[in-house]
Amino acid sequence: MPDPAEILPSPDSKDTHASHPPDQCADVTAKPPDPEAIDALHLNVLPSAHKPDTVVASIDPLPGPPPLTPEPARVMHTSAPDMPQAQQAIESLVVEVLRTVYDPEIPVNIYDLGLIYEIQIDPTNRVLVRMTLTAPGCPVAGSLPIQVAQRIKSITQVSDAEVQLVWDPPWDNSRMSEAALLDMGML
Repeated sequence: MPDPAEILPSPDSKDTHASHPPDQCADVTAKPPDPEAIDALHLNVLPSAHKPDTVVASIDPLPGPPPLTPEPARVMHTSAPDMPQAQQAIESLVVEVLRTVYDPEIPVNIYDLGLIYEIQIDPTNRVLVRMTLTAPGCPVAGSLPIQVAQRIKSITQVSDAEVQLVWDPPWDNSRMSEAALLDMGML
């Protein structure tokens, strides 16, 4: 490494390239930092067998509350606990289809809104859905269940679909999924 005295101009020499007054320029004659301070900035490099040197550093976690562990996803409906795997696959397809049906007054799909209470699939792949609406006087009480049944019947593996409208228990926003609550600005 060259000696700084060889590179830096002497205090007696005139800098012909200076375009700033001396008070606005950096002091290039300043004393270099303490070597111990420089060593503290270096990371230890540990050699490893047949591999390039690896940089090893540890980062202390930030102080504060422990990180939140996500809660398991809440089940939005009930179904038979011992449902065969083929019917579980159909149930997943039914849920996927239900997420394409939206309440006309609320910009959230009916599944995440919590309107679906139960999904049953019998051995012949006939699907029964018990659902509710946000209020008994909902203007789509006559048409939404028909639309839901038609969407479920469009699934190839489904032999038939029936949708029953129920009012007990009454719907409230505690039935909404976390995603729906976020979409509605309620979380």
